[in-house]
Amino acid sequence: MARRVIFIAKYLPPTGGAGVHRSLGTVRHLREHGYEPAVITGPGTRVDRWGPSDPGLLGRIPAETELHRLEGPEPEPPTGRRDRMHRLLRRQPAGARWWVDGAVRAGERVGTGAELILCSGNPYESVAAGARLSQRLGIPWVVDLEDPWALDEMRVHATALHRRADLRWMRRSIATAAAVVMCTDESALRVSSAFPELAGRIVTSIPIGFDRDDFPPERREPRDRDIFRIVHTGSLHTELGLRHRQTTRGRRMLRGSSLDVDILSRSPVFLLQAVEALLASEPELRGRIEVHLAGELTPGDRAAVDSYTFVRTPGLLPHAQTLSLMRSADLLFLPMHDVPQGRAAGIVPYKTYEYLAAERPILAAVPDGDTRRILSGIGHAVLCRPKDVDAMAAAIRTAVRRGPVEAVEDGMDSPALAPYERRAAVAAIAHVLDEVLEGLAQDVGAPRRSALLKR
Repeated sequence: MARRVIFIAKYLPPTGGAGVHRSLGTVRHLREHGYEPAVITGPGTRVDRWGPSDPGLLGRIPAETELHRLEGPEPEPPTGRRDRMHRLLRRQPAGARWWVDGAVRAGERVGTGAELILCSGNPYESVAAGARLSQRLGIPWVVDLEDPWALDEMRVHATALHRRADLRWMRRSIATAAAVVMCTDESALRVSSAFPELAGRIVTSIPIGFDRDDFPPERREPRDRDIFRIVHTGSLHTELGLRHRQTTRGRRMLRGSSLDVDILSRSPVFLLQAVEALLASEPELRGRIEVHLAGELTPGDRAAVDSYTFVRTPGLLPHAQTLSLMRSADLLFLPMHDVPQGRAAGIVPYKTYEYLAAERPILAAVPDGDTRRILSGIGHAVLCRPKDVDAMAAAIRTAVRRGPVEAVEDGMDSPALAPYERRAAVAAIAHVLDEVLEGLAQDVGAPRRSALLKR
């Protein structure tokens, strides 16, 4: 008989974007492992840059899912000066309180017979709902935190006081969790190190992965094969990167966010410089290379790309069309922020896994860390440092001369990709739930934690 688990996940379709796929995959596949999820989610009516509308994903939620949506409308988020004051004074927006209170009430209403709570940490405020509901129902809870939160080197803090307050908030929020699930080995290690009080509990990493069902066998879309197509999908961080560079002096004085992280490389800036340098050295290639940037572009992104005639901006696409564009690429571009060599980045961008499933050549401009480790074992991935324009230009030159690639070395059936298939990831989440319900979390020691980490 299936075990009943309450799954708190604010973002599910019709909300789209990268942040929805971990929760959507859990809803789709958790039942295969003996768990019946009662899902508490948001109305799905708010649309913003990080949560665009994508109703085409609704069909991915199984019809038999027990789904409890909070009734809207959700309070409007603060904007402009009011938003800056909220962040500076660390005030919780009305929308966050509305979501946490509503999720807890819904959990109390539908929690009869539930043995466990699984809580998505997207957004981070949701973690409070998992902790509070656990206390009210008297059952354990597991947090699938995904990103490193206060331990994320890309998280911008105004001052050292804000950074420490963020860390205290994270510590309090996860203090009662029976298990903490992260998305990368590096972030799991950071959590274990920063919060030694979790030593008796499960702290593990499980990749977000890709859903094989999203990539059915099909021919690549017909297009002009004389044009070499470079594709990037998802958000860019041009404005944040420029602002981060411009405020270095102030952050040094106030000891706020990390000073040795360069966010601008998580943008198209250095790729476009590389393409332009290649075209300048080999003018016969002009008109034969296109860079497609799919996603919502901010004014800062637009300013960075508008002067390049080889750039195409199809805009924000539904997930299915995004995947189709990926599969039409001659080269998929994966940029990340830059950190000093030898220091590990704490995240793996979600697009990394879908790029692998798309079975197209990849140019990854990434620092040390889990992303580089994963891609270094993939035969069709070329790696360089995040701001190495010369290396990018050389990789593009080689790929153009090689011509179209019809089949890559490590396709979806490759053992190298097996750990990143969504069903494998959800099976690992179910294993954590098993461990908690069997009471093993109380006497799990460091050797067991290390065994759970995905190496």
